[in-house]
Amino acid sequence: MFYSIEELVEQSQDYENISELMIATEIQLSGRTREEIIRLMEKNLVVMEQSIDEGVAGVKSVTGLTGGDATKLNSYLDSGNFLSGETILTAVRNAIAVNEVNAKMGLICATPTAGSAGVVPGVLMACRKRLNLSHSQQLEFLFTAGAFGLVIANNASISGAEGGCQAEVGSASAMAAAALVQANGGTPHQAAQAVAITLKNMMGLICDPVAGLVEVPCVKRNALGSSQAFISADMALAGIESVIPPDEVVEAMYRVGRQMPSIFKETAEGGLAMTPTGQRLAQELMVKD
Repeated sequence: MFYSIEELVEQSQDYENISELMIATEIQLSGRTREEIIRLMEKNLVVMEQSIDEGVAGVKSVTGLTGGDATKLNSYLDSGNFLSGETILTAVRNAIAVNEVNAKMGLICATPTAGSAGVVPGVLMACRKRLNLSHSQQLEFLFTAGAFGLVIANNASISGAEGGCQAEVGSASAMAAAALVQANGGTPHQAAQAVAITLKNMMGLICDPVAGLVEVPCVKRNALGSSQAFISADMALAGIESVIPPDEVVEAMYRVGRQMPSIFKETAEGGLAMTPTGQRLAQELMVKD
């Protein structure tokens, strides 16, 4: 069992990769067999694939606040006339798709939460074509992401209500960045650096859902978090390192979350939720109810 990113990196040296360390840890913690753990992760992978397909095909949320943007971005991708790289933009589309399905009360896989569920699958499904990942490598991606997510959850938070959106989309983006590094042949140390780079950039991100719903700005934050994961991974793979060690970055995120005013922690009492438009939408939805 590892309790810090430093321990994670050190212990991974005794295994083929971080994924195998995470599986061994899960066996220890849950008592499940390796086969059971793999089977459960395979179910998660299927749900991720299905939620992306559903979202890209086009959905609308129960409230009508969100929906259809994944379809728009898919058409934009098909046009070929885009500015960003195709892989990153595909991840963005995927992330939007998952969160739009979540907003319509569809089935998604919380990674690590429902509000941040688009980042990890969005990144994975975009990079699997780019890196030609096999089925087992896709599972390794998810186990690697989970390993770093476990450390963040135990030492900081993955809850927007406790730590702001830095704890949700920030953590999801860091998890995806680390998994990307490993998927592209990077070392556990480089994966840890990608986590630090991501969390530093997203530190202080507030949770300010309009009308208290996981829609605005959550869907688009997942989109941008997906792009952040790719940039962080590339920086780490290039040999760029965080001056502040990864575990200290996680600790700093925890402290920022503790110091963050409650109006910025999922209460819909600050940020975008308190803009004139945000307040108007909340009132309109209240009348509908």
